Amino acid sequence: MGKRVMESISECLIQCTREQKNIVTCTAVKAAMSSISSFVYVLLFLELLAGSTCVVHGLQSHPRNTLKDYASAAEFEASDGPKLLGNKKLPWKNLEYLDLRSNLLQGPVPAPSSNMRVFLISNNKFIGEIPRLICNTSTIEILDLSNNSLSGTIPECIGNFSKSLRVLDLRKNRFHGTIPETFPKGNNLTTLNFNGNELVGSVPRSLLNCANLQVLDLGNNKMKDTFPHWLGTLRELQVLILRSNKFYGHLRDYEADYYFSKLRILDLSNNNFTGSLPAMFFKNMKAMTDIGEAADENKSKYMGETYYEDSVTLIIKRQEVKLMKILTIFTTIDLSKNSFHGEIPELMGKLHSLRLLNLSQNILSGNIPSSLGDLTDLESLDLSSNVLDGVIPRELTRLTFLAVLNLSRNKLEGRIPEGNQFATFSSDSYGGNLGLCGFPLSKNCSNDEPPQSSSVLEDDSESETGFGWKVVLMGYVCGTVFGMILGYILLSTGNPQWIMGIVDGKNHRKVRRQNKKLEGRRN
Repeated sequence: MGKRVMESISECLIQCTREQKNIVTCTAVKAAMSSISSFVYVLLFLELLAGSTCVVHGLQSHPRNTLKDYASAAEFEASDGPKLLGNKKLPWKNLEYLDLRSNLLQGPVPAPSSNMRVFLISNNKFIGEIPRLICNTSTIEILDLSNNSLSGTIPECIGNFSKSLRVLDLRKNRFHGTIPETFPKGNNLTTLNFNGNELVGSVPRSLLNCANLQVLDLGNNKMKDTFPHWLGTLRELQVLILRSNKFYGHLRDYEADYYFSKLRILDLSNNNFTGSLPAMFFKNMKAMTDIGEAADENKSKYMGETYYEDSVTLIIKRQEVKLMKILTIFTTIDLSKNSFHGEIPELMGKLHSLRLLNLSQNILSGNIPSSLGDLTDLESLDLSSNVLDGVIPRELTRLTFLAVLNLSRNKLEGRIPEGNQFATFSSDSYGGNLGLCGFPLSKNCSNDEPPQSSSVLEDDSESETGFGWKVVLMGYVCGTVFGMILGYILLSTGNPQWIMGIVDGKNHRKVRRQNKKLEGRRN
């Protein structure tokens, strides 16, 4: 345990822990918000801790006064939140960790100090461009500028410090232009998140140098390119999000079995992709087939760093849902709102750890594969707005974790399967399929047996009797043929005595055996 230091400035209480000789972690635990921002007190306390490395957490900004004496560190106005000065560097040269997330800070972004390692200023009101002074920083490892109002282009110099940089999060700003082609070989990037900007162009090929990349989120931009198949060679890639861009063209099969082998989240929705869904594309996704002990080992693990946790926004039931943390066992495929056609590959049923599957709003045809019933961890299945036909496979009733089902607006027919989760779905799950009947629809079915696939019938008969239906059928046919032959002999000879002799002989031998057993017991 580090030595704990308590300092009280006015009515603000700052709690610090000295972890090492020159490293102090500070947290504002109590502040008199009616007088002045706790942010000011932390700045004051940083002056007291000059010469130490400080980690700042838990800032809230509700200023009421100005503090001109500390204009060199921060500028405050009565009507606005605190403003860090211009494009100047932060004055604390020994500051390595700075966490100012989720405040009301505004104005231009200050450049990190020369020794800064972690710089977190997300969820504020910063404006303007990324300061060019940031190019002089060579030690920074985590840079999170997300969810502000920053604009301009992404500096080319980002590549200069990407050998130390592990996390670069610029999502939900107003950056435009292209992504720089300056990611060098040997860099340590694990997370690259540019979601929710106005970026154009293609995915930079220099990302091939990011051998440790785990998360690539380029969603909600204006990028136009074919699918970057070469990303499949990044063997650590686990999250790939290209949603809501202008990507086009076909997906294709891969010969190398390591392509996308660790991919757990794939979101290509709302683009212009065409062609069929290649089976081998999904077969290589080995991380989505993990079951048993291999998956159990990851259940309590989240993706991210000590000071930063990866998060993504997914579409669930046609609503955006933000996952603040990503469990390493969470798996999803979203290919909705494209122009994929052809049948759904049977091999998708091999992705046993899949939690969400969304293939809606395409031109997919044919039957729903019964193999989808093997996705026993599936929680959401959306196949709506396609041209799928045939019956709903009864195997889908095996999906006991299924909470969301949408098969609406297809050409499905027959009786809706019953049992397990299917008893919980409303008629909205099946709307627009004129051939469907049964609960929960108002349309009743005829007295015919509910439709079942041949595989289900075979499995049921074998489990109940211990013999397959084929064996029973063969026995029935053989018995019938033998009876016909026997009848023909009787009718043609007119003398059934030889048959009676056989029967009598058998009975006589049976009686003799029983008598011998009785005599043996008496003796």
